[in-house]
Amino acid sequence: AYQAAVGGDLSTEGEGVLMRFKIYRYNPETDAEPYMQAFELENVRAGLFDVVNRLWGITFNERPDIPVYQEDVKVYEVKDADGSTLAIWYSDYFPRESKRGGAWMSSFRKQRYDGDERVIPIIYNVGNFTRPTADTPALLSADEVGTLFHEFGHALHGILSDCRYQTLSGTAVARDFVELPSQVIENWAFEREVLDLFANHWQTGEKIPAELVDKLEKSRLFNQGFETVEYTAASFLDMDWHTVDKAEKRDVLAFEDASLDGIGLIDEIASRYRSTYFRHIFAGGYSAGYYSYLWAEVYDADAFEAFRETGDIFDKETAKRFRETILARGGTADGMELYRAFRGRDPEIGPLLASAGYA
Repeated sequence: AYQAAVGGDLSTEGEGVLMRFKIYRYNPETDAEPYMQAFELENVRAGLFDVVNRLWGITFNERPDIPVYQEDVKVYEVKDADGSTLAIWYSDYFPRESKRGGAWMSSFRKQRYDGDERVIPIIYNVGNFTRPTADTPALLSADEVGTLFHEFGHALHGILSDCRYQTLSGTAVARDFVELPSQVIENWAFEREVLDLFANHWQTGEKIPAELVDKLEKSRLFNQGFETVEYTAASFLDMDWHTVDKAEKRDVLAFEDASLDGIGLIDEIASRYRSTYFRHIFAGGYSAGYYSYLWAEVYDADAFEAFRETGDIFDKETAKRFRETILARGGTADGMELYRAFRGRDPEIGPLLASAGYA
């Protein structure tokens, strides 16, 4: 019935996105349609809320009485397990004229303390997902599900912050640590027991078939060699530009060629970005830091492995430790110090290699 409703093709396609999403890779031989029928935006958001509730007991209560800046925006009061208010969270998920593309998280007000009183943060997530129509709800691709989880991970970093000073709260951390909370949340998105929470055909209510889940799990290994080299090449190019020690006029193409030839990049793989539109490193805050997405993958794979080691990806003790040592601490200590407090050791590369199919 499920296959008939989506045309009978058990395959997937994902669109490449600006950040490194590791679970679901673009595969030119497959088609996104079967997945999109199962990934209805409101269901995915409800599933995400369920994940967070199972981990920390947090609840999201929609507050239509709170003013919004645009009619598509929804507002939620975020409450802790004890019923106290943690934050206000806005979601702004659809494109409109004058709105820039992409997806991101930011804040209207960061968390801080005023004396002994915790001043709650006001956090928002922005996306550009396909709008619902008169006949269909908003449907997401697998990439977009990952995007939603990813950006919500950043939101959690702001929501669960518990720092005295707003200059150190939430995502005010080193650039090569800031992607840990966002990327680790991605790990839950396509776990089978999580898919059971939200991946239902929007018309029939039928759960996503096991064949599609199998294909989704295998797709994360597709093109890993190419993507790792492509990304790493861009990271080297970034570092070469930002370690130039003499100001002089340079030929951009010659500089790029020298940089990439210097690492032995093969002709079949180019750098992900050419310098003239490498916005991340010249206007996006990642100068000499583009490597940080890959370094954060080392962190997040090892962190998620801590949950796996318990035999329960919703293990409450591990979740409590992750919240207290990382999410709540903001930039009050060096990222590696925070991670050691969570894991009891430095992060290891083994889980990342295993998740990418290298080990």
